[in-house]
Amino acid sequence: MPKNKRLYALRGATQCLNEAEDIERQVSTLYSELLAKNSLDEADVVSVIFSITSDLDALNPCTALRRTGRARDLALFAVQEPDAQDSLPRVIRLLAHCYLNEGAEVRHVYCNGAEVLRPDRKV
Repeated sequence: MPKNKRLYALRGATQCLNEAEDIERQVSTLYSELLAKNSLDEADVVSVIFSITSDLDALNPCTALRRTGRARDLALFAVQEPDAQDSLPRVIRLLAHCYLNEGAEVRHVYCNGAEVLRPDRKV
């Protein structure tokens, strides 16, 4: 473990259209915002887990992120979000494990309509 750093889990979510181009754009934006808002170097990211609602099947979010040229050496994994009554449609959620400086203020990112999922974490 890097000196003076500890392992954190960062959360995020975005809504998108069921189109490969929009999934790639929204996943890229979500990941970029997560890195920027947490002053995070990609080298400190350990893994990223995506969940995706069943109405999004045009592109796997792991593939979308790799198409941007990032996350080449990261462990990426995607799962289908359980269907739940009255849940927000067309959502990709993200859980990133990363090293940040001890005591860092963690900033989660909810964007493009997904802010309603966690208004308490809106940045």
